[in-house]
Amino acid sequence: MNRNNLLILLLLCCASISNAQPVAVFRSGTEGYKNFRIPAIVSLPDGKLLAFAEGRVNNAGDFGDINIVMKTSMDNGKSWSALQTVVDNDTLQAGNMAPVVDLTDPLYPQGRIFLFYNTGNNHEGEVRKGHGLREVWYITSVDGGKSWSSSVNITTQVHKPLQPKINPAYNFSEDWRSYANTPGHGLQFSRGKYRGRIYVAANHSAGAPQPHFTDYIAHGYYTDDHGRTFHLSENIPVPGSNESTAAELSDGRLVFNTRNQRGDKKKRIVVLSDDGGSTWTTTHFDERLPDPVCEGSLLNIGWKKNKAILAFSNCADTIQRNHLTIRISNADADSWPVTIPVAASENTQGDFAAYSDLVLLKNKQLGILYEKNNYREIVFESYDIKK
Repeated sequence: MNRNNLLILLLLCCASISNAQPVAVFRSGTEGYKNFRIPAIVSLPDGKLLAFAEGRVNNAGDFGDINIVMKTSMDNGKSWSALQTVVDNDTLQAGNMAPVVDLTDPLYPQGRIFLFYNTGNNHEGEVRKGHGLREVWYITSVDGGKSWSSSVNITTQVHKPLQPKINPAYNFSEDWRSYANTPGHGLQFSRGKYRGRIYVAANHSAGAPQPHFTDYIAHGYYTDDHGRTFHLSENIPVPGSNESTAAELSDGRLVFNTRNQRGDKKKRIVVLSDDGGSTWTTTHFDERLPDPVCEGSLLNIGWKKNKAILAFSNCADTIQRNHLTIRISNADADSWPVTIPVAASENTQGDFAAYSDLVLLKNKQLGILYEKNNYREIVFESYDIKK
């Protein structure tokens, strides 16, 4: 075992034991909502945690009257505030939240929270057919989430919706239809050439629905001027790439980790960029990261000799959404020497755990907000990763 792997193992010597029992943050059938899904979480410089979810008013479906709701914690997730509605799109949906904290804007030295999200006016399947539109927005907060700005629509900068077919040479690959942020946290580059860049992993469908979901393609978008303008990355060169997550590596590089919606290979797609997530250099299916076609979360949790240490969570199962697992990498994620079962279950019949999002807490603890108990709860749990 090399020195770096040994360091990580020592760092996480106590990480196999949760600091406390899981704390229910959102529970279906309470606080005016039939169901809560799609967790996202970020931490602020003072240690405050902001946990987001889709509050589904009438049922558990992905479309309908869906609000973005939030709770906060000041004690590393041991207790949580009352529920706050952050975005209400009337009787239509708002969701796919991607929160990120901008810590480099000189106008906001205490930091400014960005919450990117999507709205839609029809079911995803209908939008894929060209019947409807998914839009992209953000709101911001400068007081720790107590209040939020008006919504800013950035659809025309980060989306390529259907255009009038007045040009016979129209490129149908630019006919983006379905659209979704990550879901989960976004990221901000903390060092190097791209320091300050805010980056959101996303995906879209292009053209008419195709067999095996090959019309789905992942991409990213980013801003280098604190939300004034946005730019699109190249598409991920894998048909069927879908819900995605990304993290900063060393030397301005980025790693992009995505769900394979085709399901032909039950493992994660990993893509590397040398220019801050604008273009892509290598792509592969990672044999070390099994996946049942579900969401995952990737987070930079620190540096060792200027190399990034990452945490990754997903359902480490190739059959069903089950066996939620955290993995910790060595330098720049060349391998994953530490594995932490989060929701290991002997239940092989049903869905035990599904979507998750990771967050770094005060005192070097690692938190995870995840769907549990067959989508009936979103709970929070933490692990001690101090030396």
